[in-house]
Amino acid sequence: MSHIVVLGAGLGGTIMAYEMREKLRPGDSLSVINLGATYSFVPSNPWVAVGWRDREDISVDLTKVFARRGIALRPEGARKVHPKENRVELNDGSFVDYDYLIIATGPELAFDEVPGLGPAGFTQSVCHIDHALAAKPKFDQLLKKPGPIVVGAVQGASCYGPAYEFAFILDTALRRAKMRDQVPMTFVTPEPYVGHLGLDGVGDTKSLLESAMRERHIKWITNARVTSVDEGLMHVEEVNEDATVKAKHDLPFAYSMMLPAFRGVSAVAGVEGLVNPRGFVTIDKHQRNAAYPNVFSIGVCVAIPPVGKTPLPVGVPKTGFMIESMVTATAENISSLLRGEEPKAVATWNAVCLADFGDEGIAFVAQPQIPPRNVNWSSQGKWVHAAKVGFEKYFLHKVRQGKSETFYEGLALDMLGIKKLKAIHIEPAE
Repeated sequence: MSHIVVLGAGLGGTIMAYEMREKLRPGDSLSVINLGATYSFVPSNPWVAVGWRDREDISVDLTKVFARRGIALRPEGARKVHPKENRVELNDGSFVDYDYLIIATGPELAFDEVPGLGPAGFTQSVCHIDHALAAKPKFDQLLKKPGPIVVGAVQGASCYGPAYEFAFILDTALRRAKMRDQVPMTFVTPEPYVGHLGLDGVGDTKSLLESAMRERHIKWITNARVTSVDEGLMHVEEVNEDATVKAKHDLPFAYSMMLPAFRGVSAVAGVEGLVNPRGFVTIDKHQRNAAYPNVFSIGVCVAIPPVGKTPLPVGVPKTGFMIESMVTATAENISSLLRGEEPKAVATWNAVCLADFGDEGIAFVAQPQIPPRNVNWSSQGKWVHAAKVGFEKYFLHKVRQGKSETFYEGLALDMLGIKKLKAIHIEPAE
C-alpha cells in the first residue's frame, strides 16, 4: 500500500488532499504537511487590508475537517525535501516518508530583492493574511492623515490581479470615506502595458483596465523597475523596450502596497533536478517531475516560462481555476500509477478570474491560460463584485465540508463550457 504526501495546505494543497482522498485504494494513506493547521482564503486579503473582512471570516481550522476525511495533518511544516530518500524533513527534525509526493507549497515572497520593500520595510502586502491584517492600521492612519498612494507590483512579480484589485478597492474605500479627493494614486508595474497581467492580456483587459483607471483618476507607470524604497519615497526606473532607462521617478507616498517577486520555498530550493534556478518545481504535462517521477507539483510553486519577451521580468500567474485543473490531473495520474498504469491526464490550465473593484470588477476567461487560446474573453460590471463575494463563500464552504468539487460546481462549469481536463488519450506503444 502507498503513502501519498501533500506538501502545503493552501488553495491548491487543501483541494489536492480532498481530491486525492477520493482516489485512494483501501489501505493507502494520505498526509498533509503544512506550517500550522489553518487554511486562509488568500483572494480575500485585499478586503482584509481595508477592514471589510477579518481573519475569522476567511479562515478554516483544518484539524477536524482532515480528521473526518481520514487525512493525517502534520502542522510542523517542512524544513527540506529529500527526494532521493523519498522523505520530507520537518521543522522539528522528524521525517515523513512517502511513496508519492505532491508539492503544493506556494511561493516564498522575495521582498529582500528590493531594498525597503515589504512589511519589514516601508510597503504593505496582501500576499498573506498576517500582512493584510498589518496593512489595516496603516490604512486607518491614511484616513486620519491623507496623502499619496503608490500601489502595484515590482519586477519579477507573477501575480498582477491582486495589485489591480487593491488599487480599485482602495479607491472605493476612500470614496466611501469621502476622502478620495485628498489621495492621489499611482499604479506602478513592470508589465509592458496596463492589463498585460503576465498573460499578454486576456480579451480586452488592456482597454478595460486603462479605462477604469482613467475613470478613477489612477495614474500609472508601466515598464517600471522599483530600485529601492525609503520611508515615504519609492525610487522607480521607467525603461524602454531594450530595458535602457527612459526616466527616473521618485514617488512620495503616505501608503503603499507593492506585490513582490516570487521564488521557490527553502524546503525545495537548490534540490538538483527538482527545481529551476529560481526554486520553482519543474514538471511535465502530467504535473510530474522528470528527475523524480514519484514527485508531482501543483500551483504557484510550479515552473512556467514567461509569456513572450518583456523589457523587465514579468512572471506568469497561476490562477485558482488553473490550479484546480492541475489538482484534478495530478489526482488522476497518481491514481493511474497506484493501479499500475501510466499517467494520462493533462490539465487544461484554463484561467477564470474575477478581479474585484469593491463595487464592480472585471472578469476574464482564458482557455488555455497560455496563448494561443480557444477562448479569450473579458467583461466588466457590478456582477463581478457579487460573483467574487459568492465565490468566496462557496469556496470556504467547500473547504469546511472537505469536498474538492460539488455537483453544482460541475454543472455550472459544464454550462459555461469550461473543463478542468483535456481529453485523456492513450499514447501508442512504441
